[in-house]
Amino acid sequence: MTVTAPRPRVVSWPLLRPWLAVAARLGLAAVWFAAGGSKVGDLAGSGRAVNAYQVMPYDLAMVVGAALPFVELALGVLLLVGLATRLAAGVSAALLVVFVAGIVSAWTRGLAIDCGCFGGGGELAAGQSPTYLPEILRDLGFLALAGFLLIWPRTPVSMDGWLTGTPATEDEDE
Repeated sequence: MTVTAPRPRVVSWPLLRPWLAVAARLGLAAVWFAAGGSKVGDLAGSGRAVNAYQVMPYDLAMVVGAALPFVELALGVLLLVGLATRLAAGVSAALLVVFVAGIVSAWTRGLAIDCGCFGGGGELAAGQSPTYLPEILRDLGFLALAGFLLIWPRTPVSMDGWLTGTPATEDEDE
């Protein structure tokens, strides 16, 4: 009599991918809620954080800083409910590329600033060191989530699937 070990269960990519996309969608939504929510109560502070990068005139930086929390919160809502997921992922990716470029720019120009990504921001006090590399790596991780959703935007439990009547499937070619 021969005894064989049981075969390990292997989860296939077509079954796993939609649920990874749900996790990416909800994770990115949480990031935008945290970022926008931390800034929406201090729009002037958000403007000062944008101005600290020294890449645009003061008045424009203040407008961008005041608008940014609302854009982030809107992206969070769209991703949370799964509505216009590919569009929200594309805007997220674009914003994250701009954020990474801004941090790299500040770093290469020798500015000592707090990125202001989750509130606060602006010039650091004397003796404080910026933490640019962890900020860049964090944003690149968020960019990977957005990229995943750009490729595979259709997810279970989303308004996109409900409105079209076509839930995410394993043979999706979107």
